Amino acid sequence: MAFDGLMTSSVATALKETLTAGRINKIYQLSNHEILMQIRAGGKNQKVLFSTHPAYARVQITHLDYHYPDEPPMFCMFLRKHLEGGIIHHIEQINHDRIIKFTIRHLNELGDQMVKFLYIEIMGKHSNLILTDSSHRILDTIKHISPLVNRYRSLQPGATYILPPLQEKQSPTPVSFELFSKLITDQERYDKQLVAQFQGLSPLIAREIVYRSETNALKDLYQAFTDTIEQIKHDPSYHLMLGAKENFYLIPLYHTHSELILCETLWEMFDRFYFGKDERDRIRQQFYDIERFIRQEYEKNAKKCDKLNQELINSEKADEYKQLGDLILANIYQIQKGSTSIRVQNFYSETLDEVTIALEPMLTASENAQKYFQKYTKAKNAVNYIIEQMDHAEKEMAYFETLMLQMETATLKDAYEIKEELEQTGYLRKKQTKKRKTSSKPSIEKYLSTDGVEIFVGKNNLQNDYLTHKFARRHEWWFHAKDMPGSHVLVRSDADELSEATIRSAAQLASYFSKGRLSSSVPIDYTRVRHVKKVPAAHLGFVTYDNQKTIYIDPDEHFVMNLKKLK
Repeated sequence: MAFDGLMTSSVATALKETLTAGRINKIYQLSNHEILMQIRAGGKNQKVLFSTHPAYARVQITHLDYHYPDEPPMFCMFLRKHLEGGIIHHIEQINHDRIIKFTIRHLNELGDQMVKFLYIEIMGKHSNLILTDSSHRILDTIKHISPLVNRYRSLQPGATYILPPLQEKQSPTPVSFELFSKLITDQERYDKQLVAQFQGLSPLIAREIVYRSETNALKDLYQAFTDTIEQIKHDPSYHLMLGAKENFYLIPLYHTHSELILCETLWEMFDRFYFGKDERDRIRQQFYDIERFIRQEYEKNAKKCDKLNQELINSEKADEYKQLGDLILANIYQIQKGSTSIRVQNFYSETLDEVTIALEPMLTASENAQKYFQKYTKAKNAVNYIIEQMDHAEKEMAYFETLMLQMETATLKDAYEIKEELEQTGYLRKKQTKKRKTSSKPSIEKYLSTDGVEIFVGKNNLQNDYLTHKFARRHEWWFHAKDMPGSHVLVRSDADELSEATIRSAAQLASYFSKGRLSSSVPIDYTRVRHVKKVPAAHLGFVTYDNQKTIYIDPDEHFVMNLKKLK
């Protein structure tokens, strides 16, 4: 994992430099795993995220915007009681491990100065956030661990906080060649030995050290080891590695053979790597039922289309019934009452083959013919009904496919609006819950193009409808992915021609927030708003347009992330 002891050390140092003597002003709990603190330090407001998520555990200063729940959970209220208004006295890493300790001083209800310790343990699925008093008695944790689960230490209120067992490993600095050669032998893979022998090294950085050594010589490995550790400690550079598996580290990891992206700061690296990942997880937690409903409705209509298509194939036999009726009438003179069948020449066939027609013996020849004509009429009417139903099912599929796409890139606020839309359209029943504070107007994301033109993006159908039909002006420019579900994108300009930079920025947004996000060469249509029309009796956000121009663009997530986002 990228968040090893060396990374934790770098994070603790950066937090210490920025947050020491800072005041904790506000505390929010974003999900079951995440706490966000607003801390006033060095004359600036800093947002500090504590995450104990099994896959995204970390502590960082973040510049991303988060949605704060209306109702704070119990743990959040407990932290507010004990830490709000407190001053961060000290921040340190514990035992070169993935543990950071915050020492916080604050005044209690009587005005006495108290000391509290806040520990964050960044250990995958065992990650935790623990608040203790000055005697290390646990006041509360974000995850309670009973003695039945962990016999070594209990992590629940009232227990004494005990650090995880110490690993008997060597500190990576300083290390002489003599000591290094005693610890590392030729008997086993070097990367595994580096992890086993040295504190704070993850398999990720161990593989990089081996890669940089170039040879199997122990001296070369030692040189690569000392150079790499020195670079991490004293000259870090913040890199994202993009490829089949994304990663990040304090140095470029050449052994991954990935695309390298250099970030200016540690926090920018974290924000870019975790952008959308933990947000997506929060939405899964809170809107699992909604996502499942949307997926089920899409699948239900897909199955309905398949079934109706089969019925349509069967109904195409309608013409056969008419032909059989005509053949009976043409040969009525040959049919005797009580006959169960008749074999006649089929003049509808090019080869004039003979065909056997089943008859009802209790009916006359004329009545048998009428029976086949009735079957024809019924089948013909069924075809019209089936086509009508197929059209409806296909529209529903398109609608729910659009919603699935919107949920993939939705923020929490967007997800709430999608839920609201489903309630308004009658797909979901409104629950009698405490009313959320909602704006009368849908929220719309706002960006600046690379040459400074405002661009607006609708992230769901409510936003798309409002953006295109109420917010937009007739002469402004409208962008949308061609022939696929996607966001409505509006360029706030009525210029005769848009600059290439603005077109590229708007097209990137339209392609990224569309079904073609993971494709290449996505066609993007753009036209004046006045050429965009609602589809009568269709769902919100469905439109037709004309007089469009089309450009092709490769979606680039990092281009979108680097576009300036306005509030």
